[in-house]
Amino acid sequence: MDTDQLIRTLAADNAHHAPKVGAVLALSLLVAAPLTILIFATFLGVRPDVMSAMHNPFFDMKFAVTLSLAIPAIVISLHLSRPEALMRGWGWLLLLPVALLAVAIGGEMMMAPAMPMTMRLVGKNSRVCLSAIPAMSLPLLAGALFGLRHGAPSRPALAGALAGLLSAGLAATLYASHCTDDSPLFVATWYTLAAALVTAIGALVGAKVLRY
Repeated sequence: MDTDQLIRTLAADNAHHAPKVGAVLALSLLVAAPLTILIFATFLGVRPDVMSAMHNPFFDMKFAVTLSLAIPAIVISLHLSRPEALMRGWGWLLLLPVALLAVAIGGEMMMAPAMPMTMRLVGKNSRVCLSAIPAMSLPLLAGALFGLRHGAPSRPALAGALAGLLSAGLAATLYASHCTDDSPLFVATWYTLAAALVTAIGALVGAKVLRY
């Protein structure tokens, strides 16, 4: 059997199991979530001024950005779990958090600065951000990779990278409730670096465990 015939056979077989991939992915993430929440509750916790922070639009913006990363990454990763699937036409979804951050940064720049730009960029929690988001992402990443193994991605490294993105997006959503740095500049810098690290790990691991 040549390669093209193998891909067509896998695609035909996978069409009957596509719902199963989504169900297993959802279940795997739900199983992994308590460990992520345990890490959060043990080492971080919700910021003490969360009630007043809710009146700050930049605080709310953080959740919009992280969810606009996680949700498209889930959708694209499920799409890529099919052997015939291509990234073409789907990548624009990953620009949603970029667009939100650009609007938020522009809005912050037009406001009277409450603190110097350097302070807004570096903040108080950059080191915590770079360690906490990847740490909380790892259980979710393991669950995501387990779920995607029930598909047949033809580009396992790319599928693994998307698993890393969705894991980082979900973990960052939880971390945002702890982080007292609400500046879009901080989010664009440190959340992005943390997500990039998890994405790289996902791509490296996915290249091996998602190969069929």
